[in-house]
Amino acid sequence: MKNDLARVQITDSISDELAQRMNDDLIAYEQEHGVDVNYKRFSFILYNGNDKACAVINAYTAFAEIYIDDLWVDSEHRNCGYGSILLQALEEHFKGKGFNNINLCTSAFQAPEFYLKCGFIPEFTRINSQNPKLSKTFFVKFFNEEHEMQGIISKSI
Repeated sequence: MKNDLARVQITDSISDELAQRMNDDLIAYEQEHGVDVNYKRFSFILYNGNDKACAVINAYTAFAEIYIDDLWVDSEHRNCGYGSILLQALEEHFKGKGFNNINLCTSAFQAPEFYLKCGFIPEFTRINSQNPKLSKTFFVKFFNEEHEMQGIISKSI
């Protein structure tokens, strides 16, 4: 197969047809290994009394984990506890549903101390010696569920 490779291309997006083919093949591979990708994107939005969005978590589930992509609090509403409220809502929503953990990655300039206060554990930090503000800390918070069933394909007997 290597002999028929002709080129590598960078693109901003792929066609729907290619995305579907890729997705179908990934799912088949995961199923061969008894794993369910369980991929779903979602957001939690916090509104103020005037129904204006003032904080958002963008995240997704994959396998038995919840990945936080972004946590945003409007600059007018920072240091009011809104980030903590959203994280608590996320945790409460998924607790008891068979997930293993919530995880995220944040840069040094993005207040990693906040996640420590919210009970997240740093797994490791990738140091950027050229620009320390861009050093990244990877955090996790485990659910410690007795029955972790997300991401596993159950076999019928």
